[in-house]
Amino acid sequence: MSESTPQPESAPDKAPDKAARPFDIVLYGATGFTGGLVAEYLLRHLPEGGSWAVAGRSRVKLDGLVGRLAAEMPDVPAPGVVVADTEDPESLAEMARSARVVITTVGPYLEYGEPLVAACAEAGTDYVDLTGEPEFADRMYLDYHDKAVASGARIVHACGFDSIPHDLGVFYTMKQVPEGVPVAVYGAVHADAQFSGGTFHSAIGQFARLREASRVAKLRREKQGKAVGRRIKAVAGRPHRDSALGGRWLVPLPTIDPQIVLRSAAALESYGPDFSYAHYAAVGSPVIAAAGVVGVGALAVGAQVGPIRSQILKRIDRGAGPSESRRARSSFDVTFVALAGGRRVVTRVSGGDPGYTETSMMIAESALSLAFDDLPALSGQLTTAQAMGDALLERVQRGGLTFEVLST
Repeated sequence: MSESTPQPESAPDKAPDKAARPFDIVLYGATGFTGGLVAEYLLRHLPEGGSWAVAGRSRVKLDGLVGRLAAEMPDVPAPGVVVADTEDPESLAEMARSARVVITTVGPYLEYGEPLVAACAEAGTDYVDLTGEPEFADRMYLDYHDKAVASGARIVHACGFDSIPHDLGVFYTMKQVPEGVPVAVYGAVHADAQFSGGTFHSAIGQFARLREASRVAKLRREKQGKAVGRRIKAVAGRPHRDSALGGRWLVPLPTIDPQIVLRSAAALESYGPDFSYAHYAAVGSPVIAAAGVVGVGALAVGAQVGPIRSQILKRIDRGAGPSESRRARSSFDVTFVALAGGRRVVTRVSGGDPGYTETSMMIAESALSLAFDDLPALSGQLTTAQAMGDALLERVQRGGLTFEVLST
């Protein structure tokens, strides 16, 4: 099935007041576990002269966070404070109008995300999130892409482990292959880490809404239209042992990542006239592979039944996170194999703790790139590769991710 082509739009002139807004970046959800890590990163990496604020529902918690940040780095200006609540649309609108870029770590996004997307699309404010929920991204495209195009807002979803290593990993890989030829790429992710409670809750929510998600995805494809003069194709793949990855077993992985990769491929002509992508999890043995398939299947079935779904969700706190020592022991890698013009190119993206440490770096650098880098003049809903490309690739490498060519 060919992936439809996002219609890149040139951004209109920025609203005349945008450069004069009080904050370059506002971080919404700053008092949560991941939000706190993002706040610490911004404190250390905001360029001199930049301005930012932390935002959330509780003034008391926000003041406490600001006090902690000030104690950690007393020589750095403390962030401002913005009180806003998902259930108060006017507070979100006010927050959006106060910033050039808004970061949100408040998920699951299907449950909490739409009002802020709406506010940013209306205000012409750039927006980044951590969603791994395909239905949310599709709904936001259907409802707010056109408004964001008109206002000049850049709406960029999936700016964490979902899906920057995969999206920019393929973007980097395409720089290594011959130009203008058909390219078949597959990616395989391997991680040793504790993933976030928010990610788990989002995944269960997606399993519970598979039929609705499929309907919304179809509507999005119809709205975007098909690729013209190019073929962009998703490949389902099958479980198999892969010699190119040192004998690891690969299991098809139905995450948002391949959808993001294919949208970048459709938007960027540098991906060539005929591009396909398959996405896998890489594991060490067929037993683990089989157990993973069975486990995911069981969760998907259980999520369809309300009482069972409630019991599953009770097992993991959506706001909890691992200790610093556990994060320090965590790591991930995503290996890409590209077949193009008779050549096989193998690349890899790797880093530390994917669910928290690297994710907080990636979303912070995405916001910093939108705020301060010289980027393509586009607006609407965009992917990270489409919106920020080389600028973000350089930023996340400086932030600690490794992009390397293993063989050509």
